[in-house]
Amino acid sequence: MRNLNRRHFLVTGLAAGAAAGIPATAQAATHGRDLPANPFTLGVASGDPDHSGFVIWTRLALNPVAEDGMGGVPPRPYTVQYQIYADERARHVVRTGVVRAVPEWGHSVHAEISGLLPGREYWYRFKTGRHVSPIGRALTAPFPFQYGSALSMAFVSCAQFEHGYFTSYRRLAEEHPDLILHLGDYQYEYTKNTYVIPGGNVRHHDGPETETLANYRQRHAQYKADPDLQAAHAAAPWLVVWDDHELDNNWADEIPEKPEIPQPNFRRRRKAAFRAYYENMPLRRTSIPRGIDMQLYRRVRWGRMATFHMLDTRQYRDDQGCGDGYRDCPASVDPARSITGAEQEAWLLDGFRQSRAQWDILGQQVFFAQRDNNAGPQKVTSQDAWDGYVASRRRITQGWMDAGVRNPVVLTGDVHAHWASDLKLDYDDPTGPTVGSELVATSISTGGDGSDSDPKTHPFLKINPHLKFYNNQRGYVLTKIERELMTADFKVVPQVQAPGSGVHTKATFVVEDRVPGVKQTYLRPVDPAARAAGEITIEDTVRLETERP
Repeated sequence: MRNLNRRHFLVTGLAAGAAAGIPATAQAATHGRDLPANPFTLGVASGDPDHSGFVIWTRLALNPVAEDGMGGVPPRPYTVQYQIYADERARHVVRTGVVRAVPEWGHSVHAEISGLLPGREYWYRFKTGRHVSPIGRALTAPFPFQYGSALSMAFVSCAQFEHGYFTSYRRLAEEHPDLILHLGDYQYEYTKNTYVIPGGNVRHHDGPETETLANYRQRHAQYKADPDLQAAHAAAPWLVVWDDHELDNNWADEIPEKPEIPQPNFRRRRKAAFRAYYENMPLRRTSIPRGIDMQLYRRVRWGRMATFHMLDTRQYRDDQGCGDGYRDCPASVDPARSITGAEQEAWLLDGFRQSRAQWDILGQQVFFAQRDNNAGPQKVTSQDAWDGYVASRRRITQGWMDAGVRNPVVLTGDVHAHWASDLKLDYDDPTGPTVGSELVATSISTGGDGSDSDPKTHPFLKINPHLKFYNNQRGYVLTKIERELMTADFKVVPQVQAPGSGVHTKATFVVEDRVPGVKQTYLRPVDPAARAAGEITIEDTVRLETERP
């Protein structure tokens, strides 16, 4: 990397430091010359792209799992240079700058890059002293009023380090997507031998159950040190939102999972978890936590093609009405209860009204469609999901209908299985119109290998006819978003309890433009010459490919 002169440091360094939200410090920063080894052991990441840039991230650590959470780095500030390249070989430099990695923020670096060209690939890396980071790939979104080319977007959730290897992240990186959404449970809070799968865990967490800032920093670093996760972060920009395990299982606002067990320091625990989450994620300065609060719901636009409404269904929700499990719960239909909180709900409905996107995509955590597990008259549903907040779900569904949203699609994690479903305004009327689509990604590793399964045998699909697909293996969902069609490949990694498994597509579903609901395709061959000649339209193609061979 070229040397940066003093004037360049003063101009770009101070601006970048402000962009990163790093507080001023009286202690002079060093250039990392005193670091005995390469401190970029946690890799690099990018995130939250727009048409002119993105945020890039790294964090300095010599010993990622150090118990004090500081990664073995001396408690002083370090200057970190970055460069942005127009080519993968890092020959054409288009942006440079300097940021400060300070101990108060775990020596993390967040640099917000702007002034780049829309709809382009870029690469980036960091340097401090003689040490250079791995290189990462990022993309800018298309210009706001342009569709751009087809968007390759993947989404994932639920990576329990102890339950398996992160092979799914590695296989995802090899797909070279344009954008990756992580929908929660990026890391788990448990100490070892607490959350154990049949046959025993294949890896173990370091440290106690996460409660302090040092605990959360240590846990994030243990995950980030995994080479498969690093590969996925380096492959494309991420949009991240949390679910529960980033703090505490099934938490709701300021209420822990088990309020009957006193946690007098839960607010302090929440503050620590939020701070560590920001430190370890490629987030913009708008998400810098303030005490126990953190602005995580946000809107990211990919030109005219798609708008991503990234939701937070934990921080503002009412507590689960009848506990966390499956219940026939009167509180679930209380119109006063909300899973998003009033302010976020109003923000989302306003976004629907203003949207001009081809696809409006909700990136969120827990199952949206109804999943009744009782074939009788009782309705027994999960109180931790949108089923526990029926009125909240109905208001949001009605909101996108009233706004005339062209193509509403909900993306979900949490449940450790692949699902696809049609969305209804009234799930008690199975003959009523379909008004949206939901795609659910299985876990990266939580639950271990899982097992292959035939969707026809799952009782939920019989009780809930709007549910169209289920699979109980690990993996991710890879989508291709075009103006006329969204295609979703449900990717499966058969084995995660041993490293190195391959990946294959278990099923493919499509959502047609202005036709809500999911349709499974069976890859029936279509004559490309006939399609090119206009003898087969996109509607014909979908109809042919969704017929069974």
